[in-house]
Amino acid sequence: MEQFRCAGLWCSAFYLMSMIVLNRSGVDAVFPEFKLSKLCKFCDVQLSTCNGTGSCVSNCTITAICQSAEEICVAVWRKSDGNNTIETLCHDPLLPIHGIMLDDYNSTTCTMKEKKTAEGPLYICSCSNEECNDNLVFSQSEAGVGPGVIETQVVSVILVSLLPLLVLALLVIASFYWYRVYHRRKLNEWETTKPPKRKGPLDCSDACAIMIDDDHSDSSSTHANNLNHNTEPLPIELDLQVGKGRFAEVYKAKLKQSQSEQFETVAVKIFPDEEYASWKNEKDIFSDIDLKHENILHFLTAEERKVEKQYWLITAYHPRGNLQEYLTRHVISWEDLRLLGGSLARGVAHLHSDHTPCGRPKVPIVHRDLKSSNILVKNDLTCCLCDFGLGLRLDNSLSIDDLANSGQVGTARYMAPEVLESRINLENIESFKQTDVYSMALVLWEITSRCNAIGEVKDYEPPFGSKVREHPCVESMKDNVLRDRGRPEIPASWLNHQGVAAVCATINECWDHDPEARLTAQCVAERFSEMEDEQDKLSTRSSSEEKIPEDCSVSVSDGK
Repeated sequence: MEQFRCAGLWCSAFYLMSMIVLNRSGVDAVFPEFKLSKLCKFCDVQLSTCNGTGSCVSNCTITAICQSAEEICVAVWRKSDGNNTIETLCHDPLLPIHGIMLDDYNSTTCTMKEKKTAEGPLYICSCSNEECNDNLVFSQSEAGVGPGVIETQVVSVILVSLLPLLVLALLVIASFYWYRVYHRRKLNEWETTKPPKRKGPLDCSDACAIMIDDDHSDSSSTHANNLNHNTEPLPIELDLQVGKGRFAEVYKAKLKQSQSEQFETVAVKIFPDEEYASWKNEKDIFSDIDLKHENILHFLTAEERKVEKQYWLITAYHPRGNLQEYLTRHVISWEDLRLLGGSLARGVAHLHSDHTPCGRPKVPIVHRDLKSSNILVKNDLTCCLCDFGLGLRLDNSLSIDDLANSGQVGTARYMAPEVLESRINLENIESFKQTDVYSMALVLWEITSRCNAIGEVKDYEPPFGSKVREHPCVESMKDNVLRDRGRPEIPASWLNHQGVAAVCATINECWDHDPEARLTAQCVAERFSEMEDEQDKLSTRSSSEEKIPEDCSVSVSDGK
C-alpha cells in the first residue's frame, strides 16, 4: 500500500511539472509565490544581417532559462568596421549593462534605442515576454532612428545644402571669366595706343601700377603676358635642354609672336605627370602678383599640356645660366661680387618680406632650397631667384601641424643645422626664414671664393668642398655641421681687402649655429647697399677716371 502511495506522489509531481512547461503563465497566476524565470535568447556576439532599419530576427539558436525571475531579455546591436553584430542575453534591469541603465524593460516588444557608451555608440532593447529578444524592432521615431536611416538623411541634407553653394560658385567663375576676357580686351586695346615707354625712374606709385622690364632684360617677355590662352596652349617651339633637376627639365624655347613670323626666347620648365604637386606649388607661388621683383625670375604663365601629360612653367630666359655654372667658368671682380651678393640679398629679402616696396601687404615666402644652382645670373650681372618647387607661403592660416607636416626638405649640403636636426621652432615663422639666410651665407661664400680681390683664386668648389661627397646625404652633413660645427673655410688672405672682409663678417653672422643670432636677409641687403654707397662716394672723390684699385686702400663700410 505504501508503494502505491509513493507512486501516486511521483505521478502528481510529474503532472505538475508538465503543466508548468505547457502553461507557465497559468502557474504564475495560480501560484504567484512560485514565479518562474523567463526564457530568453542567449547567444554571444555574432554576425548579423540586421542593417539597423525596420524589423529583423536575431538568428540566435540558443534559448536559456534566466537565473532569476527578475531578469529580462536583452539584445545589443552594433555596427563596427562595416560589420553588424548582435548579442542576446538575460539581464537584471536593476544593474547597468555596458555602462548604461535599461529603461522600458516592461515592454512586450524589443524596440532598439541608440545609446552612447565609453566603447562607442550601440543600439539596445529590453522586454519581458518569452524570447522577446529574438524579434528586434528599429524604431523610426525621434528617440531611436536606425543608423542606416540617419546616414541616408545626412547625405540628403548635405546634398540639399551644397546645391546653392554650387550654383553660387558657377556664377562666380562665370563672372570672373567674363571679367578676365573684358579686361584682357581692354589691355590689348591700350597696348596698341599706349605712349612710348618712360626712360626716367618711376616713383613708387608708378612702380606699383605697372610692371616694366629693366633695360638689361635678357628677354622681352611681353608677348605671353598679352595672350588670352585659356583654351589652347601657347605657340612654343622647344629648342635646347639647358637644365635638369629633381622634378623637372628646363628648355630654351621660342615663343611665336601673334600675326608675325618673329619669335622671342623664353625658358620652359617641364614637369612630368607624376610631379604635378611640385608644378602646382611653384605655379601658385609665381602667380602671386606681389612676388614680382627684379631679383625674382620673371614668370609668364603656366600650362597643363594634357596631350603630352606634362605641366609647363614659362618664364624669362637668361643665357648666362645659373650662378654655379657662371662661377665655375668665371673669376669675378670686387664690383661683380657686390652686384651678385647685393642682388641675391635683395631677392631673398623681398621673398621674406610681409610687404611690397610700396607698402602693400604681402604673404612672406621661404625658398627652402636656396643654392647656387637655383639662382640665375642676368645679363647685367645681377641675380634672380628661381625654382620654387619646395617654397612655402607663410600664410597666417597655417597651423603648427601644417608647418610640422611641411617636412625636412632641401639639399643636404645647404641645409641649416636646425633643418638637419629636424628642430625648427614651429611656433615662430621667422625660424623658416632663418634657414634661408644660412643657405644664402653658403652661396655668398661661393661668390667670394671666386673673387680676384681675395688674392689667389682656386678652381670653383661648392661649400664644404671635398670634405663631403658630391651629393652628400643628411647624415653625412650632420657629422660636419652639427657634430664638428664645421663651416666652409675663410682664409686669412680674404680679409686683406676691406670690402671682402666686410662680406666675410656678414657671412659669419648669417651661418651662426644659433638661428636667432643670424642676420635677416633685409639686414644683409642693407649692408651691401652701404658698401655700394661708400664705393660711389670714393668714385666721386677720385679725380681720375681710372678704375678704383681693389686693395686695402679702398674704404668700405662693414655695415656695423
